[in-house]
Amino acid sequence: MDRTSFILPAIAAVVLLALSCVFIVDEREKALVLQFGQVTAVKEDPGLGFKFSVFQQVVRYDGRILGLPTQPLEVTPLDDRRLVVDAFARWQIVNVVEFREAVGAEGVRAAQTRLEGIVNNAISNVLGSVPSQAVLSEDRTGLMNQIRDLSRREAASLGVDVIDVRLTRTDLPEQNLAATYARMRAEREREATDEIARGNEAASRVRASADRTVVELTSDARRQAEVIRGEADAERNRIYAQAFGRDPEFFAFSRSMTSYERALKGTNSSIVVKPDTAFFEYFRSYGAPSAAIAPAGVPVAPAGDTVGDGTALPVAPDAGGSAPAVAPAATE
Repeated sequence: MDRTSFILPAIAAVVLLALSCVFIVDEREKALVLQFGQVTAVKEDPGLGFKFSVFQQVVRYDGRILGLPTQPLEVTPLDDRRLVVDAFARWQIVNVVEFREAVGAEGVRAAQTRLEGIVNNAISNVLGSVPSQAVLSEDRTGLMNQIRDLSRREAASLGVDVIDVRLTRTDLPEQNLAATYARMRAEREREATDEIARGNEAASRVRASADRTVVELTSDARRQAEVIRGEADAERNRIYAQAFGRDPEFFAFSRSMTSYERALKGTNSSIVVKPDTAFFEYFRSYGAPSAAIAPAGVPVAPAGDTVGDGTALPVAPDAGGSAPAVAPAATE
């Protein structure tokens, strides 16, 4: 029998055995060589790796930074206002041996489950120690750093490093939203009522001040008007007195003519008097010699009397200096 028939299969078997002992580690991976479940070699650098038995197996893990979105979690801050919070964590395997021992054959999936519990516990502990106003504020970097540090310490036993934790949502539970909105609305309405009350108070003060100013200005204007009116009346009486002193008869005649004009004007006025009354004295004595002073019975009336349509009659003294005669009242 030809010896080559045995050598070639043997060589092929040796080559296949050698190839089965060689594996390649990608730069994005970390690998473990296991034999009967025990770690015999660690390969973290990219390149070729070797195993020395067909009973050994290579387990590969992702060496990149991985993401972990957590499920919504309900927390209770210091002021007992419940909040719904969810977060996103980034983590990486740093020790593949500890990682394998901690999570077993399930690998990354089991690590994700355990990390989510660790992160949720850290969120509850940190956010439960601060009021809800701090959780709902825009600057939550300090809180997220505390959650990251606490999660990192707890996850160190898994052979992983928690690189960062970010709060993606902080909101009120659905059952509390309506009550919260109602309370916020009531607070805003109370503030609006206070502002309206303060505005009305200020408006009342301004209105009272304006009313007082109006009364003061009106009173001062009336006072000045009365002063000016009194001065004008005094000036008028002075002029009348001067005119009367120069020619008393002409003054009495002029005042009588004015009385005739005022008493007889109008379309439906009439006067019933005797023709020889003192009111028509100047009609009877037309052309008579002038007297030094006004004759008795000057047809004028005292100040304040009215004739015909209510017009005041002029006043002039009689010849003896006594009160002048009063013209008879007119009837309609």
